[in-house]
Amino acid sequence: MAKKETKEEVQDVAVVEAKAETTKATPVKEETKVEAKAETTEATPAKEESKKELSLKERDPEAFLNDFNWHNYQEGIDPIDDGKLEEFEKLVADNFVDTLNDEVVEGEVVFVTDRDAIIDINAKSEGVISLNEFRYNPGLKVGDKVEVLIDVREDATGQLILSHRKARTIKAWERVNKAHDEGTIVNGFVKCRTKGGMIVDVFGIEAFLPGSQIDVKPIRDYDVYVDKTMEFKVVKINHEFKNVVVSHKALIEADIEEQKKEIIGQLEKGQVLEGVVKNITSYGVFVDLGGVDGLVHITDLSWSRINHPNEIVELDQKLNVVILDFDENKSRIQLGLKQLSKHPWDSLGEDVKVGDKVKGKVVVIADYGAFIEITEGVEGLIHVSEMSWSTHLRSAQDFVTVGDEVEAVVLTLDRETRKMSLGIKQMTPDPWTDITKKYPVASKHKGIVRNFTNFGVFVEMEEGIDGLIYISDLSWTKKVKHPSEFTNIGDELEVVVLELDVEGRKLSLGHKQTTENPWDKYQDEFAVGTKHTGTISDIVEKGAVVNFNDDITAFIPTRHLEKEDGTKLQKGEEAELEVIEFNKEFKKVVASHMTIHKEEEAKIVKQAVKKQAAQAAENKPTLGDANDALQALKDKMDGKK
Repeated sequence: MAKKETKEEVQDVAVVEAKAETTKATPVKEETKVEAKAETTEATPAKEESKKELSLKERDPEAFLNDFNWHNYQEGIDPIDDGKLEEFEKLVADNFVDTLNDEVVEGEVVFVTDRDAIIDINAKSEGVISLNEFRYNPGLKVGDKVEVLIDVREDATGQLILSHRKARTIKAWERVNKAHDEGTIVNGFVKCRTKGGMIVDVFGIEAFLPGSQIDVKPIRDYDVYVDKTMEFKVVKINHEFKNVVVSHKALIEADIEEQKKEIIGQLEKGQVLEGVVKNITSYGVFVDLGGVDGLVHITDLSWSRINHPNEIVELDQKLNVVILDFDENKSRIQLGLKQLSKHPWDSLGEDVKVGDKVKGKVVVIADYGAFIEITEGVEGLIHVSEMSWSTHLRSAQDFVTVGDEVEAVVLTLDRETRKMSLGIKQMTPDPWTDITKKYPVASKHKGIVRNFTNFGVFVEMEEGIDGLIYISDLSWTKKVKHPSEFTNIGDELEVVVLELDVEGRKLSLGHKQTTENPWDKYQDEFAVGTKHTGTISDIVEKGAVVNFNDDITAFIPTRHLEKEDGTKLQKGEEAELEVIEFNKEFKKVVASHMTIHKEEEAKIVKQAVKKQAAQAAENKPTLGDANDALQALKDKMDGKK
């Protein structure tokens, strides 16, 4: 029991010291002094009770001495009742703050000067804060509650140092984090524009508001939001870089989502709704139907052909649209504007029929033809094959350009499918009607080379009449592998009509027929056995080639290149050659050098044989000689010699 009393007495000493320190500092409020006096007054009965209680212990001196607290006695500490001590501690906790450094507490403005505000935080002394920290609140007055940070509990002069700006920052981050975690709505002041969005003051912290998060609609003028106080939702916090991102769009979307569900539930195909043009693209227009967006494709804006939607609508324009279609979730809605008006084909006069001449404007040009607008919303196609009588097809751009006014003939008309085909060439006579008179067979003409194929050349005789020269009819003597080796596009060629097919609109021409066939005269000049001198122009795989003139090129087989000494003729060598084959039909000439010296050898042998025979004939005995020999023999036998 003695030890317990000792602890209580030590606490009493601490309380007494706290009172002493309080007395040395700035004067405490009257209420605190009164309470302190009350404590002192109440302490006296406690001592009396203690003394009274000790006098009772005198009955057992030995126990009294054993339990006596000599330390408290030496220190002069009087014991205090536990209940009184707890009451005093509660009184101190309620009226004084623990002035720890870097702690945010709430204080009250007790006085405002021209430069500073005096703040009471229930400490030993008041703190002073510059009014510069309250610029955001010019209406600060006595009695206002403000949050402050205890920077220094007591400086060298004993002054309590406070900061409202730091307290706001700390509390602001606490509030921002809480708003982000709980998803609560905060108020913010839009300070200024910045790249990509706006800067917003939220609890004293500069937060970023992206341009895409201002509204559900695209924002064209950011300046209208500057200096405005708006509601926001904290959507992202980067604690490392102390960045905060807020959104106003998130709040709008929440409201729109409810409207969207209501609108989507009532959607039906064919329903006409009022909307506002939200965005314009090259392919169509997005229309806000009151929380739900739908797309009007460019082809559904007008019955007439347009190049861009802004020719029909403009941003923020109110208009009526019809629902054409939507997906199962009704998240994609297809709208139409032109469907609200009557189709122009329905108002096309019945007097327009096949064979009629109509006028229109070229609105679109494609590779295959041009579209002509006869009346608004009614178009016809002029295929490129109907632009000219020529069978040589060209691009439609060679005949017309966008914006041209043209006259054409209606070729086909289908009101059900709303299709019309037109023709321009029908405005002029068909050149094939009197083709037999203009281009009879065997007649000579001149034409322009228009196109090449692997098998020949197309030559334009006049607009609408083309003829074909087969590759074999280009030259009598040259072996042409491709027409480009013989002529060029745009060249003028003289031709002869070889064949005419009026029904098939085909004209067969020839160029080589304009001159005589040189092979007729070469048949005698280069007949088999004739000899000619030529230079080897090229060595090929199986022989060599020699050009006798511009028309005649002969081939020499390898074995016929052999010279008299056994070697072979080489490129560039000049030699005498003998024609060993001539084919007029296939324009083929084969020559040989070997036959020249082989023939010479045979001639020499023949001459040698002839000479030898002649000599033999001279040495052969005659009949007279025979008689003389017989006579001599007879005389010998007769013994005359």
